[in-house]
Amino acid sequence: MSFDLQPILKGELLELRPLRAADFHDLYAVAADPLIWEQHPIKDRCKEEVFKVFFCEALQSGGALLALDSKDGRVIGSSRFHGYDKETSEIEIGWTFLARSHWGGIYNRDMKQLMLRHAFRLVNSVIFLVGPQNLRSQRAVEKIGGVRVGSRLDGSGRDSFVYQITALTFAQQGRT
Repeated sequence: MSFDLQPILKGELLELRPLRAADFHDLYAVAADPLIWEQHPIKDRCKEEVFKVFFCEALQSGGALLALDSKDGRVIGSSRFHGYDKETSEIEIGWTFLARSHWGGIYNRDMKQLMLRHAFRLVNSVIFLVGPQNLRSQRAVEKIGGVRVGSRLDGSGRDSFVYQITALTFAQQGRT
């Protein structure tokens, strides 16, 4: 059985569906807010030409998901599955961002719950790579049960903290 990197997932607060090229303008309208990228290593991702690179990489990844608010269907952000490893029974969740109107935890929690439930059908471990200066994302991952287990270079060669949630921990927290 192979891992479906682009499922359609519906939660109480939001829906995740595969990212499409036609989503660029709606997603960029969210990403154009400089405060979203304030603690990110690529702080100028709010600029259209910089975001375009991110967006194209997301499409090419084959694992990008668009987040829509369930109440009104508006685009509120995105996230991504990456690096499924059958041997180690692991996958990464990352590249997540949400509109500031949806900050505060409940939308991120709903998004990650949907993605984690999907992931734990096939893997035993989910990891998140977070930049050392990105305190907001570190807290967000910790709020959903992530435990820092080390550090390593990300795909761009930057230092990152590695956070992990295991299927067992997720089940013990009653989130399955």
